[in-house]
Amino acid sequence: MRNKHGEFIWYELLTSDINGARAFYSKVVGWNIVDSGMPGAAYWFFNATDTKSGIETSVGGMMQLDDDMKAGGAVPVWLGYVGVDDVDACLDSLTAAGGSVMMPAADIPGAGRIAMVTDAQGVPFYVMRGESDEPSYSFASDLARPGHCGWNELASTNPDSAWAFYGDLFGWVKDGHMDMGPMGKYEFIRHGAMIGAIMPKPTEMPVPMWSYYFRVPDIDMAAKAVADNGGQVFYGPAEVPGGDYIISGMDPQGAAFNLVGSKGGLH
Repeated sequence: MRNKHGEFIWYELLTSDINGARAFYSKVVGWNIVDSGMPGAAYWFFNATDTKSGIETSVGGMMQLDDDMKAGGAVPVWLGYVGVDDVDACLDSLTAAGGSVMMPAADIPGAGRIAMVTDAQGVPFYVMRGESDEPSYSFASDLARPGHCGWNELASTNPDSAWAFYGDLFGWVKDGHMDMGPMGKYEFIRHGAMIGAIMPKPTEMPVPMWSYYFRVPDIDMAAKAVADNGGQVFYGPAEVPGGDYIISGMDPQGAAFNLVGSKGGLH
């Protein structure tokens, strides 16, 4: 059974240096990064290995920014894909709600139909209708799966508007909040499972954006690997409710990234 409308199904890194990003994320997250083999496309898969079965699962992808993208202002960034029942119908609803289309709907052979869009505050993401009826486990809401995304967080310049936008478009609902004092409310997103949160954009964050937290077995080892491999840690490791720890940083190519994990490894 495929993922239901409104679930995160894929994550993608746009980078200025494929080889540099491969070296960094393989050491930091532990992904096996392999050529997708897609005809005519220089696209790489991030594969996570299940610690019990040894089976590899593709949880995301990577492509290099070309000169046209750079000329248009594109910079290294992580983007998420939200699965939808009908891409074209979703684009109609999205633009009517104040969003915009950055890349028109297109069919990717062997993958599905996608479009790159922004929400009403200009935050980019993709919508996609996959060809396969097999579900994606790129976002792992059920278990602490190393290498998979464990949390999706939106820092918005207008959280109330964001709730209306994503709620109408994807059926997300608010399920409680955490008071962050002067920073405002950290409001949790439920879509069947708890999938993430929406918060006001911190003043130090240059633009509103989605942040995706990829799970690592040991947060301290991951933080050391970031520093040892040319990245920077801006925040953390910091404990979050539930006992996990997070770090936020920047990879050597300038893409912001986030990790979540435990101290001393998964138990």
